Formats: sequence, structure tokens, C-alpha cells
Amino acid sequence: MGGSSLGLVRISREAARRIALAAQGFESGFAGSGEPTMRHVQKVIDRLRLLQIDSVNVVTRSQYLPVYSRLGAYDPALLDRARDRSPRRLVETWAHEASLVPPDVWPLLRYRHTSARNLARVASFEARHPGMLDRIRGELATQPPLTARELEAQLEHDQIVEKTHWGWNWSAVKEGLETLFRIGEVTSAGRTQQFERRYALTKAVLPELPDIDPDDAIAELVRQSARAVGIGSVRCIRDYFRLSTAEAAPGVEEMLRSGELLEVDVPGGHWQGPVYVHAEARRPRRIDARALLSPFDPVVWQRERARALFDFRYRIEIYTPKEKRVHGYYVLPFLLGDRLVARCDLKADRIAGTLLVHQVTWEPGAHTQGSDDALDAELATFAGWLGLATVTR
Repeated sequence: MGGSSLGLVRISREAARRIALAAQGFESGFAGSGEPTMRHVQKVIDRLRLLQIDSVNVVTRSQYLPVYSRLGAYDPALLDRARDRSPRRLVETWAHEASLVPPDVWPLLRYRHTSARNLARVASFEARHPGMLDRIRGELATQPPLTARELEAQLEHDQIVEKTHWGWNWSAVKEGLETLFRIGEVTSAGRTQQFERRYALTKAVLPELPDIDPDDAIAELVRQSARAVGIGSVRCIRDYFRLSTAEAAPGVEEMLRSGELLEVDVPGGHWQGPVYVHAEARRPRRIDARALLSPFDPVVWQRERARALFDFRYRIEIYTPKEKRVHGYYVLPFLLGDRLVARCDLKADRIAGTLLVHQVTWEPGAHTQGSDDALDAELATFAGWLGLATVTR
């Protein structure tokens, strides 16, 4: 490592990858030894600060995968317990899309609840369904957590609104619940086996949380993002909690002034703007990862970052018409060492008890006997974790 012509400390692309992966919990020793426990799951929660949720269950629900990628074959019931039982270690809200976050992150996102967009959503709903939000609030105040269908039965309500986002038919009750969810009055007390939210008033799920000044909240979100990212541009940092550039920029500047962030030169990437490294980021000489990643894993969810660090051009093709897909429907990147070496289109055939490998696409120059053997080993471990007896490749 040496100074560049710009006067900045130079970090090689390889070293930058290792910094980024270590920040995300892929450094040696992070997972510990023995069977993963709640303590290990908590380490992942503390490191990542959020787990993105997605309803697609072709392999398993997305929120379970980042924990598996970092710990190996853990018991997913541990994550359910962290989400569903008091005192909760995770709560559901909008962060990087719909996400599970630690309770101490929830108040940092509270300023979004009263955004002009959300207030307009409330006004629109109340104009179309007068009194419905108060009826929902009243039922939730006196009932245990309820799914939308259970609440509809309570209210004897069967009105169906127009088909909306992602193709779901939402009743007025469901839309009302989601409106209250957006403004933070309602959250999820857990999920059913059918992945339905069990809605409850937020004050019944979480302890009383502090009110935080919006500027202070955004500054703290930037700090947590920068630590979780390890190294990246402003865009990488702000995208972690879906902050705008205007929101994130002051926090980044303050971290630069305080020395928490350092501007560095990372040659050979495709960054949009300056690159920053967290001053306390681990800088391992080696990463020995072997992991299948969720399509919604923080390592790959921001395209600029995936390309700049790994030369990995990633597009989630779930919503792409079949005839236009290149790599498959539910594609998990394969991390080997400090490189993303392949893309695996997988499906858990639970009736047949097998993990179907529809397609494997290797990155240029990455397919060797060693990498193929490593993938076979990982697929076998993954299938076992999913409760599947075989791998059909």
C-alpha cells in the first residue's frame, strides 16, 4: 500500500474486496466453532444492522440466507425467535426495502414515518375509507396480533380494491394496515407459516423508544451504514438504509472531518465518485469464504458496488420474463475466497427432497476443478440445511 499521485492512500482492488467482506462478517473466525447459537445470530444482526425481506420462497425466504452465508448451517428458528419473541432482537420496518432491523435502529427511521409522501398516503386512504384507520387501531388495541385476513373477519369486511403493487389484491383492511405500517403506528409481531404479517400496534411490540432529532438520526444511519459497508462511495453508504444523497452527504462529510472515514484511491474499479474506507475497518490479508448469497444480500444488492469490487454485473431476474432471462429465475451468487465466481439458479423441490440446480454460470476464468469441487461441497451443505436429501445438478 502506498500513496497515489492524488496524494491519497492507495488500496488495491483485492484489498478493498477483503475489507468489504470482513465488514460484512466473512472474515476468518467470525462464525466461531461448533453449532451456531443465538449469540452467533446476534453477531450477524449487530454486523449487518438489517436483513432484507422478500416473499419469494423458491429456495427459502430471503432473510434467512445472509445468516446462513455467514454462519453456515444454523437453525432458522433462531431468527424467527429473534423476530417473534420479547424482548425482540429484530423488528420489521421499511429500511432497505422491507427489512428486519434491531430495535435500536427503528427510532432512527422514525423521521420517515411523517414524510410528506406518507402523510399524503394517509390522507388518500382516509378520504376513500372514512373511519377505517380508527376501526383498525381500535381492534389492534384490544386483540392479540392479527393477520389481515383475521382482522377482515373481525371487521366483517370484504371490499377488494384494485389490483396493485406486485400483483396482490388488497382489501381495504390490508391497505389500511399497510398505511399504518408505513407511518410506524403498526408493525409486525411476527409472520405466520404462510408468511403473513401478524399486525400489532408498535407500542405493544417494542418498548418505549426515544424520539431522535431527524438530523441526528440520519447522521447515525450514515455511521452504521459506513461501518457495515467498510469501503465504498457515498452511493454505497446511502443505499444501505435507502438514504438520499442530500440526506447522506452531511453525515459523510462529518465522518471525514472526524477521521471516522478516510478517502482512498482504489484503482481499477467503476466507482461513481470518491471512495471512502471506515477508519476502524478490518483489513485482513485473506478471506476464506465459501458461501451462496441471497439475491438480496448487502454484498450484491448495490450494482455499482458489486461491479467495482468484484467486476460482477448482477441483475435480479425474478421479475424478468422467462424468455429474457440470462442466468435464471432465482440466482444465488457463489462467493469463494474473496471473489464472486459463479451464479447458481436454484430451486428447493421439497416434495422430491432435492435441491435442483437449473443452471450454473461461471465468471470468466473462475471455473476450475477446485472451484467446481467447492461449489459441489457448498451445494451439499446448503441442501442439508434446507432439509433436502440430495442435489440434482
